[in-house]
Amino acid sequence: MATIGFIGGTGPEGLGLAMRLAMAGERILIGSRRIERAEDAAQTVRDAVSAAGGTPDAGGGVNRDVVEQSDVVIIVVPFDGHEATLNDLRDSIGDKLVIDAAVPLTMENRIPGISDVPQGSATEQAQALLPDARVVGAFHNLSARKLQKLSDPMEGDVLITADDADAKQQVVDLVGKMPDLRPIDAGPLSMSKFVEDLTALIIGMNMRYKTQAAVRMVGIDD
Repeated sequence: MATIGFIGGTGPEGLGLAMRLAMAGERILIGSRRIERAEDAAQTVRDAVSAAGGTPDAGGGVNRDVVEQSDVVIIVVPFDGHEATLNDLRDSIGDKLVIDAAVPLTMENRIPGISDVPQGSATEQAQALLPDARVVGAFHNLSARKLQKLSDPMEGDVLITADDADAKQQVVDLVGKMPDLRPIDAGPLSMSKFVEDLTALIIGMNMRYKTQAAVRMVGIDD
């Protein structure tokens, strides 16, 4: 069983993904710059998964230790810390499989938007900063609130982008372990911008309709 490490895993999206993957039987490590926050987050995951009837295997540590102990690294840091975090962890990440779920989201007058990224998208920035890593974009469009509510099923598709076919398939297989979510091959890394942009649209709709809408591609067989 692979160990999945979360960088930025103390935030709502990271916690939710960690809970869902722990429910699926994966070994989880939560990373933070402060070990106390990481350990508190890991306890939150253990408590939630246990309450939902799962058997959690979740621990916490500082970011660098988590990266070095993980087979798969999921990046869920706020975008304003994305570049600095990846630069700091580049040597530890090496050629690992990296799933980037960061979104360059902005909010002005309660209207969500997407900031410009020189590389095109957060996922492409990750690949540029981590040239040896196998970077895959995924999990951008999922509601953090819904992820954390383990009593409710998830719904929707996970749009996956990558240039490395083997790395993409590993993420497809990982998503396939999460009940009620469907992995969708969304193309190469150059398509990541459009996947990330959808997040702003979804958040705006959720604010407007007071719900937790999700992406679902019709016309594609399960």
